Amino acid sequence: MNHTVVTQFIMLGLTQNPELQGVLFCVLLLIYMVAFLGNMLIVVAIICNAALHTPMYILLLGLAIVDIVCTNSIIPEVLWTMLSTESTISYSSCMSQLFFFTWSLGAEMVLFTTMAYDRYMAICFPLHYSTIMNPCTCVALLSLVMAIAVTNSWVHTGLILRLTFCGPNTIDHFFCEIPPLLALSCSPVRINEVMVYVADITLAVGDFTLTCISYGFIIRAILRIRSAEGKKKAFSTCSSHLIVVSLYYCPVIYTYIRPASSYTFEKDKVVAALYTLVTPTLNPIVYSFRNKEMQAGVRKVLLKH
Repeated sequence: MNHTVVTQFIMLGLTQNPELQGVLFCVLLLIYMVAFLGNMLIVVAIICNAALHTPMYILLLGLAIVDIVCTNSIIPEVLWTMLSTESTISYSSCMSQLFFFTWSLGAEMVLFTTMAYDRYMAICFPLHYSTIMNPCTCVALLSLVMAIAVTNSWVHTGLILRLTFCGPNTIDHFFCEIPPLLALSCSPVRINEVMVYVADITLAVGDFTLTCISYGFIIRAILRIRSAEGKKKAFSTCSSHLIVVSLYYCPVIYTYIRPASSYTFEKDKVVAALYTLVTPTLNPIVYSFRNKEMQAGVRKVLLKH
């Protein structure tokens, strides 16, 4: 049977309502500016300030870079699609977007776990923290995060590249993600679904469990703090971290643990927005800008320029 191989996809975006397009464009542009500028400020502040060259801030630097990659792989393309008359994306651009998004997805999940472990060591073993979490260990952990993320992205992108897209080419989503692409494939997708399920169990469920265990030990240590003010401050920090982590992991687990046949486009676009748009915007606020040392570092950068 002869098939016409798809060379581009039609992206339906977040909404088909013309009345909402203008408002949605402004909201997305605002989210992009806040996320991009906020994370760039963190990167510059940490690099330029020697006082911030500590394990905690090096990991925050890694998180900021991952969020920059995530937002730049998705939002500019979405904004361009909303402005153009033809809402299309080429096959190669779609695969490129898929690779960088999947990389940032894997890196962010492992980084959250690494950061939770770093805080666990700092709070529960303060006397041994500087010995265990030295610069070499921190660089090694970041290298491991990047290696896991690249491997995860190569596997999933490679498996998508082997599929044939010969029928409908309309993606009812706002970016190229694995589930809607599997729904369009003319080839069997069983191996893709198995690998997505394996990755979701190991990276998403596994990392989320380890992160929660780390924060469980942290909360137990906080309960031993005698100062009511200190206890309140520590609980405030932990709760905000757990909220952001949950906003990331839960939607990811929900999206990727199901077979492609059960994908519900309208609902799942909203779910995807949580881990692609909301979390990269919240991360600088929750993890960095509430920190006095980071505030001082950002202030120095702004005053210099």
